[in-house]
Amino acid sequence: MLRAVPVPFALVVLTALAGVVLGRVYAGDLLTRLMLGAALGSVLVSVAARRLPSWLVAPVSVAAMAGWTAFSLHLAARHADLTGDFGPIVADAARNGIPRLLTAMIPVEPAPDTVLVPLVAAWLAGLTGAEVALRAGRTLLGFLPPALLYAGALYVVGPNADPATWPSVAFAGAVALGLASSGPRGAPEAADPTAGLAPSVRAAVRARLVAGTALGLAVVVGLAALLGPLLAARVDERPVDPRRYVEPPRVESLDENPLIRISGWALNPEQKLLDVRTQAPAGAESRIRLAVLSDYDGVTWRVGATYRNAGRILPAAQPGAGPVETVRQEITVADLTGRLLPAVATPREVTGARVAYDPASGTLIRPEGLSPGLRYTVTSARERPDVNLLATADVPAGEEVARVLRVADGTPEPLRRLATQLAEDNGAPYARAAAIEQFLAEHYRVVADAPSGHAYPNLNFFLFGPRGGGGQRGTSEQFAAAFAVLGRLTGLPTRVVVGFSSRGDGPVRAADAFAWPEVLFSGVGWVPFDPLPRPDAEPRPVEEDFRPTPDDPPPSEVPEPTLEPTATPPAVAAPDRPADGAGVPTPVLVGGAVAGLLLLVGAALATLAGMRRAQSRARRERGDPGERIAGAWREVTDALRLAGRPVGGDLAATEVALRARQALADARATTAGGPTAGAGANARPAGPGGLGEPTGPAPRGANVGLGAGVPDGGGSAPYGPALTAPPRAATVDGPDVDELATLLNQVAFAPGTATPAQADRAAAIAEEYVAALRAARPWWRRLLWSVHPGPLRWRP
Repeated sequence: MLRAVPVPFALVVLTALAGVVLGRVYAGDLLTRLMLGAALGSVLVSVAARRLPSWLVAPVSVAAMAGWTAFSLHLAARHADLTGDFGPIVADAARNGIPRLLTAMIPVEPAPDTVLVPLVAAWLAGLTGAEVALRAGRTLLGFLPPALLYAGALYVVGPNADPATWPSVAFAGAVALGLASSGPRGAPEAADPTAGLAPSVRAAVRARLVAGTALGLAVVVGLAALLGPLLAARVDERPVDPRRYVEPPRVESLDENPLIRISGWALNPEQKLLDVRTQAPAGAESRIRLAVLSDYDGVTWRVGATYRNAGRILPAAQPGAGPVETVRQEITVADLTGRLLPAVATPREVTGARVAYDPASGTLIRPEGLSPGLRYTVTSARERPDVNLLATADVPAGEEVARVLRVADGTPEPLRRLATQLAEDNGAPYARAAAIEQFLAEHYRVVADAPSGHAYPNLNFFLFGPRGGGGQRGTSEQFAAAFAVLGRLTGLPTRVVVGFSSRGDGPVRAADAFAWPEVLFSGVGWVPFDPLPRPDAEPRPVEEDFRPTPDDPPPSEVPEPTLEPTATPPAVAAPDRPADGAGVPTPVLVGGAVAGLLLLVGAALATLAGMRRAQSRARRERGDPGERIAGAWREVTDALRLAGRPVGGDLAATEVALRARQALADARATTAGGPTAGAGANARPAGPGGLGEPTGPAPRGANVGLGAGVPDGGGSAPYGPALTAPPRAATVDGPDVDELATLLNQVAFAPGTATPAQADRAAAIAEEYVAALRAARPWWRRLLWSVHPGPLRWRP
């Protein structure tokens, strides 16, 4: 009886070790304990049911798995403080388990949607291994499912934890124990397969055993000699992180650039946005941060965040040199819309709402969107910069801060001259920042009815436009954006923050919304500045302290405002990733392990196909019309790349359309058995990624290239190039890709003018073209087309 214990014990240990490895990226040890329970339950059910018919074991084990999974999800829901009915929570976990596991921020919160997949995988691995090892008597083959589970856990963890040294040693030890205890036992005849045979037959059998053993040993030694150096060379390499293949939650354009909402809020000052209750040190004013905008392309400021699903505890940022205060706020949403979740900087714990988080900026979102009555609690670590260090503090430089030092092309010459003038007599970084702050506060006026807009032409008019014509006046949007641009022109790393001022407890209204700039100082951290003038101050004319050269004509027209919508459109939930799960295997014989492996491969391929379909649907159906047209264009360029005909980023949209028609014609000719037309002698080579990035702005009237960004109208320039239809070339019967190229040019040069009908037309063209190009491929390439992982990781 005792000799039958080691194999089940080894199976439990092997399955539980996968939970130990995976639990290293989870907060706390709840997942490890739940996976240990799944390992014990699956193996014990198989041991107890050994005398039952083989066909009855799987249903009994699956019923036990359902009970343990329901109990575990209940514990995880309580641990994560999730409220609501248990049924919808379980349904949501089953629907979104895989994508949320791969987009969750480290450490992962043990919640129903992040523990369901590991639990089910652990139970199925224990069931498969126990049936093959105990019922079929194939111990080594029975250890294969736990080994695959262990390898999968290592892959999911990736580079996000230290090497799993001791779990791997324990895994090897458990395998050795199980194999050593599973040898032949009972009568001597069972131990000696040649007993009772004739001497000549016995000699032949023994010779075959010796030859087989020698051959197996030679194969093992050969594999060790061949694979050993290759594996040793990869010891110091960084593992692949599977999270890079899954697209994080996306936000709407107003959440990507909330700076354009300032003017709308200024016109409705009494609108109630939030209710706040604060626990903070007495006398300290709290700024509630909505979003941090670090990217500026000369047209609009953007958050540019990569949001990861997070639990209650958020990862800590790099500490500054000043003291840290703990601020606790209970916030109730009123009329605030979108997905951005307001919080005092820098949030450390959030309860009452599921959030996604960008550690680089400290910006929070609620993927489901805000709704009136939503109540959540935020505990933040607010830093107080040491002002005594600012006078001598330097600013960082290099690749780590290149993002907040970048100056977009096309900067107006007056802005450059003003920045040079302000920096001439102020060598120290803090002195330059203070000079910019003082200049803006002394020369400009804050008004509530100023039009929105912070593109280069808008800022140029704000700084140097005639007072009588609407210049030299604006909201905090123009003050903060002008400070940030002037700061970058003088070598200061800057960013713009949008948020609200709060006096402690009570309502936060639209009049409390404002934007402010921040500057990064070495050893101090991000320091906010206030370039807004005092309410009772009379601005001094700009001409007294800065006079443009006579070569610069004064602005003659007011820049076009950025239109603020009357109501924020409802947030659209990010596309859910399909969670394809393997069916319940019943491997009662030796072939069970092989069937399980095939099932895992099939599940992986189905998951890839589902992720590809969700990606295509999100590109064509999510976002505003401009984003949908750009997504349809990405579908066409990805299809060309899948067909082996990538296009470079130096090509205009019309040139790409010509290449697309030629690629379809060539594919159809090849399928029909005719001659294959080449791309042409004048074809330009594709870049290494197939999608390039332009080195400068597109000329007036030109077609936008593939690498050009598609602005969403966050800040409109006063003038735009004339839109012209692309020239028609000889084409084949098929989708009108030229029309899609025309729509892409419209989005690039006239942002905000695309209509939903045009977006629907672009999606239809892209879908028709991709289907036609795929249909012209050989049958085996059509099978690989839908599961190719390239489009999930290719970047524009």
